[in-house]
Amino acid sequence: MKNLNSQEIVAKTHRSVLLAECLSGLAIIKDGVYIDATFGRGGHSLAILELLQNGKLIAIDRDPQAQTYANEHFNQSNQLLNCKQNSFIFCANTMSELENISQYLGVLTQIDGILMDIGVSSPQLDDPLRGFSFSKDGPLDMRMDTRSGISAMDWIATTDAKEMARVFSRYGEEKFAMKIAFAIENTRIQTPITRTLQLAEIIAAAMPFKDKHKHPATRCFQAIRIEVNNELKELAQGLDAALNSLKIGGRLVVISFHSLEDRIVKQFMRSHATKLDLMPNLPVPVYANEIRLKLIGKPIKASILECEQNPRARSAILRIAEKIK
Repeated sequence: MKNLNSQEIVAKTHRSVLLAECLSGLAIIKDGVYIDATFGRGGHSLAILELLQNGKLIAIDRDPQAQTYANEHFNQSNQLLNCKQNSFIFCANTMSELENISQYLGVLTQIDGILMDIGVSSPQLDDPLRGFSFSKDGPLDMRMDTRSGISAMDWIATTDAKEMARVFSRYGEEKFAMKIAFAIENTRIQTPITRTLQLAEIIAAAMPFKDKHKHPATRCFQAIRIEVNNELKELAQGLDAALNSLKIGGRLVVISFHSLEDRIVKQFMRSHATKLDLMPNLPVPVYANEIRLKLIGKPIKASILECEQNPRARSAILRIAEKIK
């Protein structure tokens, strides 16, 4: 098999969002140990590897297609890795297992930097067979790990209208959540809902009026995807695991793409970077926590040029913190 260089590999994948800013935020040292907790198709991973010399990169992803891609392009026969004596390890798992993975590999509290690029990846969105897209017809799946869990089709088939509306409202911030849920419930009585475009049409028809700048199914598809993959719980657990796994001085770099994700990241970093006084009216403060993180700079958004070249970057927010305890 031909060994691909970085340009060839990245050309075959989606554009890595805020790539230069992520590398800067990680403050990479040549012989350091790093984790890419959301490998995807390896754009960020490859860029990290190119800056290492005798370093180690551990990549994590639960998507079996990501594992296949890593095996084909990031194995130890790759000349790019061999020429710099770098070690690359792929772990087919979730980010919530990051601490356990670090312990198993013997690098717990020795990690110099952890990168998380949260949410669905462009290859997942672009493949109709994965069922993430409301604009391309495919089976209604949406699982990031197609080997386990309940599919979106099964969730739609078995969830009552009240629970569907709760998910649409909470995870999609959908104003017409109950109307859409009832429309889905009424439709599935007549015929099974098994395809992405079928569901998108039901959602669109249930809306009293449409947003000119957003597809009617955007919020509900996001909500179903988050629910099926347990994404927000995975993110919260992954952040805790990352903090416990980093060394003192190690960097945590997180990209989020919607307000629900960013709120969790922001609150997590602030809660570990600011002391909370339980009794502010007393003369002596009573702190409920210890400061373990230092915030690095302000939240970063993609430039106008990057947004033009990669529309997915428009909603991206990058936050950086450093472990100090």
